[in-house]
Amino acid sequence: MNISLPDSLKAYVDEQVSGRRFGTSSEYVRDLIRRDQDRQRLRGLLLDGATSEPGAVADMAYFGTLRARVRKGKAD
Repeated sequence: MNISLPDSLKAYVDEQVSGRRFGTSSEYVRDLIRRDQDRQRLRGLLLDGATSEPGAVADMAYFGTLRARVRKGKAD
């Protein structure tokens, strides 16, 4: 895959590569794509949560039950 960029964007990419942990411009672009994928997944999860039915109340009893389940699982 080849990507054409105007000089100003190419200069920006070159700055990011040299000033950060990237060895090449391809590594930088791959990182951008992965981050975009993560954002899209998070957005989907948030939208799913916003349209779902309310869950259990997260009060002291709820967290006490979770702690008990964790302790029981560790004992197994």
